[in-house]
Amino acid sequence: MPDYMNGIMMDAPLLIRDILVYAEQHWPAQEILSVMPSGQLDNKSYTDIFKRCRHLANALQELGVQASDRIATLAWNDHRHVEIYFAVACSGAVCHTINPRLSEEQIHYIINHADDRWLFTAPDFVPLIEKLLPSLPRLKGVIVLSDSENIQPTALPDALDYETLLLNTSDSFIWPDFPETTASSLCYTSGTTGHPKGVLYSHRSTVLHTLMCNQAGVVGLTSADTVMPVVPMFHVNAWGVPYTATLAGARLVLPGPHMGNGELLQRLIEEEQVTVAFGVPTIWLALVHYLEESGKRIDSLQRIYTGGTACPRHIMEILLNRYGVRTIHLWGMTELSPLGTMNMAAFRPDLDTDNSLDLLRKQGRSVFGLEMRLKDDDGLPVEQNGTDPGRLFVRGYATCSGYYRNEGLDSEDHPPTHDGDGWLDTGDIGTIDEDGYLQITDRAKDVIKSGGEWISSIELENLAMGHPDIVEAAVIACPDEQWQERPLLVAVRKTKDSPSAKELGEWYQNKLPDWMHPDRIVFVEELPHTATGKVKKSQLRNELEQLLAQSESIRPA
Repeated sequence: MPDYMNGIMMDAPLLIRDILVYAEQHWPAQEILSVMPSGQLDNKSYTDIFKRCRHLANALQELGVQASDRIATLAWNDHRHVEIYFAVACSGAVCHTINPRLSEEQIHYIINHADDRWLFTAPDFVPLIEKLLPSLPRLKGVIVLSDSENIQPTALPDALDYETLLLNTSDSFIWPDFPETTASSLCYTSGTTGHPKGVLYSHRSTVLHTLMCNQAGVVGLTSADTVMPVVPMFHVNAWGVPYTATLAGARLVLPGPHMGNGELLQRLIEEEQVTVAFGVPTIWLALVHYLEESGKRIDSLQRIYTGGTACPRHIMEILLNRYGVRTIHLWGMTELSPLGTMNMAAFRPDLDTDNSLDLLRKQGRSVFGLEMRLKDDDGLPVEQNGTDPGRLFVRGYATCSGYYRNEGLDSEDHPPTHDGDGWLDTGDIGTIDEDGYLQITDRAKDVIKSGGEWISSIELENLAMGHPDIVEAAVIACPDEQWQERPLLVAVRKTKDSPSAKELGEWYQNKLPDWMHPDRIVFVEELPHTATGKVKKSQLRNELEQLLAQSESIRPA
């Protein structure tokens, strides 16, 4: 090993505390607006928020919270949740955001698996906690996110209300020093293949992820932006937006529990002059449907960042051509904190945007701090030519090296999630073109293998949702004696009888090779969804026999 010379520079730890301190120093008057559960709007300055963070840090200390204790939240997007994010992590404990859309069994599992000591909960979820509490032996207590006047009677023993908790403490608190590798927050995956798995972020990874997000040409927020994260704060720390926006000094608009309400989103965008928003495609579907029905506008909005699944092309076209809003694809995972790629083509002035949607629908280039590579089923490299698909592996500054308390999960039934070189197997299938643009073509478990060729379920779904009378669609594989697997399209129509299966089948003509078209179509009233809003294909596969019995064949004779 060569004897390398060290630089003579300060070795300051990367801590979330420094985001808080910097923002309070430089943007004290900036605002955070919250839609509270009552529907009322609450407006607080950064100075107010960070003062309340110090109150909360003192309260945690008085409750006996120790370094690295896990502190859970069941909460929506509002200022109290932001305060918990900062106060818990900056005081040396771990903020564990729980997705309330998980099943009761999964919530029970992850509270016990995380060994949570205290739980902050929105009033909506008090009945759930009352039910689960007898089987949560390590949980010391529950704080309801309310005040003494509005807190409802509860069977929870010694339940505290949040505002009284803060009221009885000092607003003076010295944030402690600790190593940058100290755990800061904990998020669990949605558990679609067994128990949810915990991803334990560090202060270092979170600060680096914040810097990765806010590079120019990535998210690039400034203090002139008004930012609305419609992605919940229990989904991978709202994609890091609370940290990124705070560091940039941006104004935050937090929509509370009503994130799927197109009317509310339009009103917030216009009244609060939102310039940048984040959310999954289903959110923008709801917003576009409301805009088209109401004739309302969203003229302040400049760009939308979307991920989780590919945004349908026709939604991108409507947003761009009718409302002047650019839709920018992101791709990531809980394991990546979550940002992995961003479609930087959205910022290229040389592109004719009307003719560039094929490029803009790709998930984009990796951001600085993340590397990608493709492998085939034998573990050999796949050429980055934009056409040959492979399994996607990644590594980076904010990528997990393993899972929290992963004992016994690596087995024959649960193979290791990292290869021998430490790269994370994302479970996604995709292509990377010569310019480095990633396009996710499927999840490994969802890709349809027909006659030795791969058919992308995502591509078939997006084409179906491009039909003006289709609300939502999912494609799963059904067994086929001749071809091994063939695509079954499960679709939700706007009206009861139109289009017919034959008409929807004809929609694919001249858009894809005939052998890629769905063989069968079944219409349903609604599709099942996971706790993160994605279509729950595992349930569709479990109901395959029933779906096939109700489906109509459109395979050419």
